[in-house]
Amino acid sequence: MTFKNRMETKYRNILLNYLQHQSEQVLYQGQKFSRKLIEHQISPEEMISLHRSILLEIEPNMNENVLHSFDVLLEIMMGYGLAYREHQSLRDQQIELKNEIEVAANMQKTLLGTKIPKTAYLDIGAISVPAKKMSGDYFHFIEDEQNRIGVAIADIIGKGVPAALCMSMIKYAMDSLTDIQHQPSRLLEDLNRVVEQNVDPSMFITMFYGMYDPNAQQFHYASAGHEPGFFYDASKGRFLDLEAEGLLLGVNKKTRYQGYSKKLQIGDMIILLSDGVTECRTDTGFIEREAIVSYIRKNIDLPASEIVNTVYKELERLQAFQLRDDFTLIILKRVK
Repeated sequence: MTFKNRMETKYRNILLNYLQHQSEQVLYQGQKFSRKLIEHQISPEEMISLHRSILLEIEPNMNENVLHSFDVLLEIMMGYGLAYREHQSLRDQQIELKNEIEVAANMQKTLLGTKIPKTAYLDIGAISVPAKKMSGDYFHFIEDEQNRIGVAIADIIGKGVPAALCMSMIKYAMDSLTDIQHQPSRLLEDLNRVVEQNVDPSMFITMFYGMYDPNAQQFHYASAGHEPGFFYDASKGRFLDLEAEGLLLGVNKKTRYQGYSKKLQIGDMIILLSDGVTECRTDTGFIEREAIVSYIRKNIDLPASEIVNTVYKELERLQAFQLRDDFTLIILKRVK
């Protein structure tokens, strides 16, 4: 016996039983039966036709007006059934997409995970929070055999899986360029060629890369159109913009990047960030860079990890705990 035959028999029994007894228990059987109908994709119009035919068996002399009323109901349910099936299809697709994004987000964390170096001469704090499941921000630390610390921060103008794949490519390209990791401008030039050859032109990448040499106490850096960070001069107690010019990655494979350097004294800080920090949006508009500086200054005596977390919580509160863009903040403080 096919499912439809079993369905007709089952429904006939439920309907007859209810007409005789009008019990709540029979109605509950009807609820359970409806789940089976949905599971086997039986449409509402099919059930109305079945209901009509069973009623005719029970009451062959049924009033014609009642019978004709089923024609109207059947017509309405045909449109409703189509819309319902379309809704179910979209819902299934949405669940499938959500599951795929969960998998991709977990892969992103695994592929792009980086270890924050622990050193005697630098106190390092970093926080990166995606606005959605997938992040368009990326940061990465490198520590070489000469105890130099490299730090990269990038922002992919584009979201989702393509951005995650692009960031993975950049990370593994960086890891392969070990001979020039201490030369930020050259590293960006090589990455620029990789991006230009392999990334869709509709995607844009900003990036900042710097390396601190503890022997010379110099922080060397270069930028590919990335959001300017800050330099904190501890001796004067003032913050300066960490300006560096450079074209976005992937625009022109022949682009040259200028190198810059800063001498770090004890207490000096390098503050790097993504535009999700400077473009925090409140009810009154975008937050000013001076406000970010004020939050850092207020917590300047804390360890770097506590500073970045405290600033994040302050800015999150200003946005009513709803990030509108990916948020990445990194602080390197010379302590020795």
